[in-house]
Order: sequence, then C-alpha cells, then structure tokens
Amino acid sequence: MLGRSDVRGHLNRFTLVGAKTTLDNASVLVVGLGGLGSQAAVYLTAAGVGNLGLVDYDSVQISNLQRQVYYSVSDLGRPKAVVLSERLSELNPNINVKTYHLKLVSENALDIIREYDVVVDGSDNYPTRYLISDACTLLGKPYVYGSIYRFYGQATVFNPPKGPCYRCLYPKPPPPGAMPTCADGGVLGPLPGLVGSIQACETLKLILGIGSSLLGRLLLLDLSGSIFGELDIARDVNCPACGSNPTVKDLQDYEAFCGVASDGAWEMSPEELVDMLARGERVLLVDVREEVEREICRIDGSVSIPLSRLWDEVDRLAEAGKVVLLCHTGFQSWRAAQMLREMGLNMVWSLRGGINGWAEAVEPQMPRY
Repeated sequence: MLGRSDVRGHLNRFTLVGAKTTLDNASVLVVGLGGLGSQAAVYLTAAGVGNLGLVDYDSVQISNLQRQVYYSVSDLGRPKAVVLSERLSELNPNINVKTYHLKLVSENALDIIREYDVVVDGSDNYPTRYLISDACTLLGKPYVYGSIYRFYGQATVFNPPKGPCYRCLYPKPPPPGAMPTCADGGVLGPLPGLVGSIQACETLKLILGIGSSLLGRLLLLDLSGSIFGELDIARDVNCPACGSNPTVKDLQDYEAFCGVASDGAWEMSPEELVDMLARGERVLLVDVREEVEREICRIDGSVSIPLSRLWDEVDRLAEAGKVVLLCHTGFQSWRAAQMLREMGLNMVWSLRGGINGWAEAVEPQMPRY
C-alpha cells in the first residue's frame, strides 16, 4: 500500500519541472461545487495545489448526477462540500481542504476570499457572479469564470487592473427570470466537465505564471456544432468597479441588484403558503410543470395547468381569488406570475424555490429531481 510520501512523489512526477513548491504553496477557492466547480477542484487537486477551499451550501440531488460525476447515489442528501472534500483527500492526501457549507454572501465573501490566491467560479446565478467579481476586484484577486447552458459554454479570466472585471463584460444583469439555470434549461452532461477543466487549466497557468491566459478573451463553446471561438473583452474605463473612477467601494445586496428579490409582491415562500392554507384561505395552487414531472412528485391539492396552456386559463385564474403558481425550481412560475400581474391579475404569486423549495422546507420526504 502506498504511503503519503509515496503518493506525493507519484503525483509530482506529472507536474511541471520546478512547479512543485509553487503549487504546494498555492491556495484556490472554488465557489459552487456543481459540474464546473467539482471538475475544476478535482484537476487542481491532482495537479498538486496545496490548499483548496470549497464553498457550496447545497446537497447532492439525483438530478445532479447527469453532469456532476464526482457524486454518486450513495451521496444523495449529503452536503456537496463534504462529499467532494472526501473525494479530493482520497485522490491526493497531501492537500489541505477547507470546506464552507454555506452560501457566499456580501457579509462573508471578503473574509473568505482574502485567504486565497485565486477564485474559481462554479456558480450558476448572476448575484453570485457579481459578488465574486466585486470582492475579487476589491481584494486584487484573479477570478476564473465559467458558465454553461444547454450546449453552450463560456470561460475567461478577470483580473483588474491587468484586464477587465465581470462588470466590464456584463455592465447590467439581465431581467429577473430571463436566463434559466441548468436545472431549468438543461445542459449537455459533458459540457461542464469540459468548461471546468478549462477553468482548472487557467488557474494553474495563473499560479505557475506560464502560457497565455484568457485574460481579456472570452472563450466560447458550442458543442452542438463542435465550435470553439473567442471574443476580445476590453477593460471599461467607466466601469463602476474597476474603471478610472470606481464607485463600488463595498459589497452590496446582489440579490436586489439583479432584481431577484426586488419585487416580492408576486413571490411566496413555502412557509407563507402553509400558513395561508392553515388559515383556510381560498387558494388555487397551480402546478405549471408538465405531467411527466408531476408523476415524480406533486403537492396535494394542486391542479395541473402546464405552462403551455396557462394563457388559455386566464379567465379561470382571474375568478379563482388567490392563485399560487409552482414549477420545478421557481424560475418558470416566477416569470408566469410576473406576466399575469402585468395583465391585471393582482392576486397571483409564485412559490419561491418551486416544488424543490417546498420539499426542502415542508415535505423533506418528497422525491426531488
């Protein structure tokens, strides 16, 4: 059986000459341990990066396994940060892994990020991306970015003042609900593995000071046609975070900045719905998912009106009194509630977090997908 020193020696045979000490002393924070972050973390561990931080507040779900291949059925329900930490220690017992089973927010981001040399972003939402970018800009840390959707991927490096920040590429977030997550829109399974590997490669190049990084270049992937391309990204001198006269001096409420929580008028938490039902209020609970999804799990008393037929039922909804829409994760129902409110139906809400949020808060025994 190999001892720790044997493993160290074996792994170091595959690192670049003269890179061992640099890698041993390096520290990388991986935020989000889904398909992107878990892949990047595995290759950074195998390369010999000495110190790794893992941030994720989620647990392993059955729907993750299609693209997050470092988790298994036996891990269902366990925190991703803990499970991945165990995998990494098995791969390379010489690394130091620190787990953060929490959500990265404005109140903790600076304290966590300042401990690391590089941040790898494996998140899937705009508030976290703006948060990481602003925190890295304030602290002078390189930010290795990646994103995926269906067949498409992106990757780049943000590192002001040497190059642009995330706000230079996306000055303003898209309208709330305009861009679905992987859970809502789907993703080709191998895509996050490819983009996560690119992020690991970019991180290693930054640590070792070798090669030409993606700083100032946005790598574009389209696996539906096996097409790779790139776009130049210039640093914006008027950028509020990294421009000539920056106005972003502290971290802010990024949920509000991205509009996620800007109008709670048409969103209801699972707990609020439980209270409303317990009081005997007249509520029509409408499930806008397709029937195949309802076969997996459903809330008792909900009625099925798939999103494709919802607009044919506007008169019914208007006569129903209070209406709560639900979908898988809250994305589709949120948009539908917004549109119905704009049509004049002021007693319509979306169930926050969808049926997954309901299962987590109210019925933990309910199957999730």
